[in-house]
Amino acid sequence: MTRRCELLIVGAGPAGIAAATQAASLGVDTLLLDEQATPGGQIYRAITTTPTDPGILGSDYWHGASLLEPFRASGAAYLPSATVWAVSHAGQAEPGGGFEVAFSTGGKADILHARHILLATGALERPFPIPGWTLPGVVTAGAAQILLKTAGVVPGERAVLAGSGPLLYLVAWQYLNAGVQLERLLETTPPGRLVRALPHALDFLRSPYLGKGLKLMRAVRAGVPIVRGVQALQARGRDRLESVGYRAGGRAHEIPATHLMLHQGVVPNVNLSRALGVDHVWNEAMACWQPHVDEWGATSMAGISIAGDGAGIGGAVAAEHRGRLAALQAAVALGRVDAARRDRDARAPSRALARAVRGRAFFDVLYQPSDAYRRPTDDTIVCRCEEVTARQVRETVKLGCSGPNQMKAFLRCGMGPCQGRLCGLTVSELIAEERGVPQDEVGYYRLRFPTKPLTLGELALLPQTDASRQAVVRLKK
Repeated sequence: MTRRCELLIVGAGPAGIAAATQAASLGVDTLLLDEQATPGGQIYRAITTTPTDPGILGSDYWHGASLLEPFRASGAAYLPSATVWAVSHAGQAEPGGGFEVAFSTGGKADILHARHILLATGALERPFPIPGWTLPGVVTAGAAQILLKTAGVVPGERAVLAGSGPLLYLVAWQYLNAGVQLERLLETTPPGRLVRALPHALDFLRSPYLGKGLKLMRAVRAGVPIVRGVQALQARGRDRLESVGYRAGGRAHEIPATHLMLHQGVVPNVNLSRALGVDHVWNEAMACWQPHVDEWGATSMAGISIAGDGAGIGGAVAAEHRGRLAALQAAVALGRVDAARRDRDARAPSRALARAVRGRAFFDVLYQPSDAYRRPTDDTIVCRCEEVTARQVRETVKLGCSGPNQMKAFLRCGMGPCQGRLCGLTVSELIAEERGVPQDEVGYYRLRFPTKPLTLGELALLPQTDASRQAVVRLKK
């Protein structure tokens, strides 16, 4: 029998946990479904199970624990280790319409019915395609942080951090706390970005980021050699990483390395929202696509809401409050509360959200990655799944390929297991640059379900529903 709920929340990060707690407290039949075995998302990964000493990860990480007790007491249902891979309209087979959601857990596929869906799928690290980034020994800073949180694993000797953005310094600080000696921190933020960010400085000076950021950077500067203005970054080696090459101060440098951790910001995880057909817009300041949502997280598609970094990067605390606001609107849509109750309950999270995002514009401008690291050249691999290079993409555009979906037919970009997560932005930006047109004109991959890999066995054992049977009848006619 198909499982049913009023509100399905996909993703148990700060936005999803806060939304589930809020919705359940309003009497909404709520189910929180997440890929991970424990709640927390990426930022609070393994918050209930981490073996890492509390002092290493810092107080911001442990704030995630404060979300869990209210969530457990809320009455919301929780299904971990479950991956959503398809969503469709239920149609007339279900009273009140809604959505059929296909998901897999423990190697078995199943279907549930939800009247409203709230996506809280969070963010992905921005692609950082440099020569040699596919070598063993090269990982993203976020992946390295996951190893630290889930298993207490840290890199050994000759470890290098490279890129830009606050997470780079946070990881360096956490490694210092763990006793790791980093060889270098290679800062790739282009010169002149501080001047461009100054119009947003007043909000930044009044934000919670200033004090935390200064403390973090002082600690990292005292313990890690920092090189600024890094250009032409390369990972070098035959069968694995052996050294890191770069230019700085007008000179070429090369340092031995066995571990290189790359990071140049995060972008919304849009694969599910794209596959659903939700409208997206290009965020010029952050150089990424994001869903078009209103202040309540409502999208262009009725019954679909998005909260947290999946709707636009704002950080963990902002995601938490955006989750609460989206849950309040979902409760209105489901008839559990009226607009007056929603507005009254929204006052506190709205004020907290305004405080949490104050100063974000300064960061967005300051740490926007340079064109060279977003749009590579020559034989740098762009699509890791299909081993497609930047040169191949650029040459294919010159042959007349005008967009990323047509590029699939030429080079299979975006058709591998990651379904464009690691190449989508890069391929689209390369096409726009070669054509000399705005990013909006080029667009993004047209994504289809299933959005995650699944086996034929899972698909074959998928239970039949009234909606799917009626679809088969219509096909036969």
